[in-house]
Amino acid sequence: MERKSVDEPSAAGAWAPGKVAELLGVSPVTLRSWSARYGIGPSAGGAGRHRRYSDADVRRLQHMQRLVGRGMPVREAAAAAFGGPAEPPEVPAARRVRELEEAAEELRSASVSGLLDETLATLGPAAAWTDVLAPVLRGLGDRWQRGEVCFASEWALTTEISLAFERFSRRFPAAVPGRPVLLACCPAERHSLPLEALRATLAEAGIPVAYLGQLVPAETVADLAARLDPVLVLLWSLAPPTADDLLAARVRDLGRVVGTAGPGWEHLGDRGFARVNDLASAVELAVANAGN
Repeated sequence: MERKSVDEPSAAGAWAPGKVAELLGVSPVTLRSWSARYGIGPSAGGAGRHRRYSDADVRRLQHMQRLVGRGMPVREAAAAAFGGPAEPPEVPAARRVRELEEAAEELRSASVSGLLDETLATLGPAAAWTDVLAPVLRGLGDRWQRGEVCFASEWALTTEISLAFERFSRRFPAAVPGRPVLLACCPAERHSLPLEALRATLAEAGIPVAYLGQLVPAETVADLAARLDPVLVLLWSLAPPTADDLLAARVRDLGRVVGTAGPGWEHLGDRGFARVNDLASAVELAVANAGN
């Protein structure tokens, strides 16, 4: 039998009050009290007299709960989460890491999604990746090295991170004038999150960017490098088996500036390509070429 996330509604966008109370770990009485005191009850119409919480309502309630857990009074947390003027407290990166780890471990996908959206909106994609997301993923990697089985948590988290970067990137114009930076995983590379973080960072900075996902054939990468006339083609590889030196040389022979990103390229030595291995230096390389 397929296992549902513990915070999945019975129908998309239609959360029964009892299910919301269960998700938040509070009693239905508390939920009704919040609705009466702070005006944060269900907003979606339901069958008969019953009203349902929307997905947005649930995300706001989860955000409110996090604010309360971080020391904000309930009334102020309700105002902050539901669009009021209250300023949320500053949250240390270590706490954000811990909250994400716990939500991912318990497969609370809606909680993970809300935490990611909040983190990206508050910190921006570069700091969110460097200070929060990469440490969480490294922690999962360390658990694997110790022999712990955490595949479900890793799958749930990486999926939600990718979706959150996509949501964040859509906040900015899809077509920015100018020649783009072309971001491409090497053809055999399956791990694309660092490149997705770079894409979101460049989108936020207003730099034209074209992004290719995982497992794109070399022919397609070369064709797009020829047709899009990018100012830079950045090829990402996490591990040596996926670094495609022949593709890098082929794109360079097209007259394009090529950069290699990620630890997968380190064993090849200096091949005449600019090489970067962290988000900050990748952004610098992209900005430098976009300005030419």
